[in-house]
Amino acid sequence: MPGNCAVTYSDVAAAHERIRPYVVRTPVLSCAALDAATGASVFFKCENLQNMGAFKARGAFNALLQLSAEEKRRGVIAFSSGNHAQAVALAGKTLGIKAVIVMPGDAPKVKLEGTRSYGAEVVLYEKNQSREQVTERIRAERNLVLIPPFDHPHIVAGQGTAAKELFEETGPLDCLLVPCGGGGLIAGCALAAKHLAPRCRVVGVEPDAGNDVFLSFKNKKITKIAVPDTIADGARTQAPGDVTFPLIVRNVDEMVTVPDDALLAAMFRLWERLRVIVEPTGALGACALFERRVSASGRRVGVVLSGGNVDLRWAAGKLTGLP
Repeated sequence: MPGNCAVTYSDVAAAHERIRPYVVRTPVLSCAALDAATGASVFFKCENLQNMGAFKARGAFNALLQLSAEEKRRGVIAFSSGNHAQAVALAGKTLGIKAVIVMPGDAPKVKLEGTRSYGAEVVLYEKNQSREQVTERIRAERNLVLIPPFDHPHIVAGQGTAAKELFEETGPLDCLLVPCGGGGLIAGCALAAKHLAPRCRVVGVEPDAGNDVFLSFKNKKITKIAVPDTIADGARTQAPGDVTFPLIVRNVDEMVTVPDDALLAAMFRLWERLRVIVEPTGALGACALFERRVSASGRRVGVVLSGGNVDLRWAAGKLTGLP
């Protein structure tokens, strides 16, 4: 069983004040048609409308703002398939801190271009390479500060501010559905939920193929899987972290998974009904609701839409064959 948790709600509250000048207080949307279809009152927290298009901006700014003057001078390095990459690049550009980002060679083009557009140096690695090893080599050579994608107290606290804002706007909720990759978002949001609405049932959602946190949660110990093959590129993690997992065990009530075909359909359903662009990973929570993986009838349900950075050409190609 995991030991002491490294983040508290006071850290989330402090992060919220710290990053306020740099991030968007994203809107909470509702849709009568989706309420009718699910039998619930659903509140969508639109982190797809966040700066750089995802919740990751919250954690990145919270982490970089707490660097020492000497660390800021040295610069930072991060590894990511896309959204954390863009977030660290944006935070670095905004705060005047050099950023090097290690990304897979097959990263979504929109995320790769977005990262470069914020002025970061991008280093690509191949499938047969370990991103952690590539990152560590460059970090050591250049004396950079590592900003992990999820497994860091400052990252977790920053991500939890999304749920803090949601509850401030909606009041207590019966259920909160949160997409889950490495666990930074679900760990932070669950922490905020249990403080602001103790009776709220917090559910993390992963793709079927990327069920590392689901298995870890079930086994009550960190369980590693092979690199997942899923359209939810933000959830292609192999295991939760030493920081995120204890928080998940303590504050999350349930973990569920959804198949890629249902996730794709859920993504397009959100586009049509909410009139906003959501990426596959960002639609995980909504997919669990639509697929009735949780009991929602007659309940007030919060859903975090975690990101909206999707390649529209790729999405257009996926439209063929959908009902």
